[in-house]
Amino acid sequence: MFLFFRNINLSLIRQYVDYLINQQGVKNVFVNGTTGEGLSLSIQERKQLAEEWVTQGKNKLDHVIIHVGSLSLPESKDLAKHAAQIGADGISVISPFFFKQVNKDELVAFFRDVASEAPNIPFYYYHIPPITGIKFCAEELLDSMKEQIPTFKGVKFSDRDLLDLRQCVQKSEQDHFVFMYGVDEQLLSALVIGANGAVGSTYNYLGKIHNLILEAFAAGDLYTAQKYEFCIQEFFGFLISLGFGVPQIKAIMTLVSGIPMGPPRLPLSPVSDDYILKVKIKLESLNNCLSGSVLKE
Repeated sequence: MFLFFRNINLSLIRQYVDYLINQQGVKNVFVNGTTGEGLSLSIQERKQLAEEWVTQGKNKLDHVIIHVGSLSLPESKDLAKHAAQIGADGISVISPFFFKQVNKDELVAFFRDVASEAPNIPFYYYHIPPITGIKFCAEELLDSMKEQIPTFKGVKFSDRDLLDLRQCVQKSEQDHFVFMYGVDEQLLSALVIGANGAVGSTYNYLGKIHNLILEAFAAGDLYTAQKYEFCIQEFFGFLISLGFGVPQIKAIMTLVSGIPMGPPRLPLSPVSDDYILKVKIKLESLNNCLSGSVLKE
């Protein structure tokens, strides 16, 4: 969340928390991740945002997980220690992606050193190979993380490789790890093969609808879950055809919530007014699709 001169805007986080809970049914947040432009922020900015989310989420949100990944090990360790000190419910770390590690044991050693700075809260590996370019499957890292990181509790799995996800779930059946799926338009498929959580950008403005998918799936009503998912996928297809990324997500969030998210930080650029108008019209179509799905049940 930035002001229009691209400084962070802490004053809106209380409103943001209330909106997520009351309007979208979202009670768990992942702070300073991809959508939050965490790696475009200074260390001080990341700490300020983490502190404000923990403060405003107290007694309201169930979990505040702070992403503390960085290309610098000392920075990542500093952020992890800070997250633990302010009372975060967990930390998550992305793979360093400039100097890429080709040895999985050394990559896990990086995670281990970061997690050691927050020894009393859960550690989640942030698996997002489309961004990091890391070639290891998540399943290849599981055993080493289980052995070397006492606080390892699961994976934020942001990849379309559902076979890898299934292998992770199957390998960890006795460990009760959390596998939070991060490709929003494939949520139902991930649930079917064993994902037991989700973290996604679109839950900021389509959280209520995705909760309907979760509820239908939990009730064994795959037909209804599919209907909702098909509507969402059609909407996503439209967004992708226009161009879809962090600037677009922020613009849609502002449109739906009324909370001014501000522009993205350079090198990202704001979207056009024409884009916002097209999305506004398409959102009405999405609502009609969802209404039709309910009526046909």
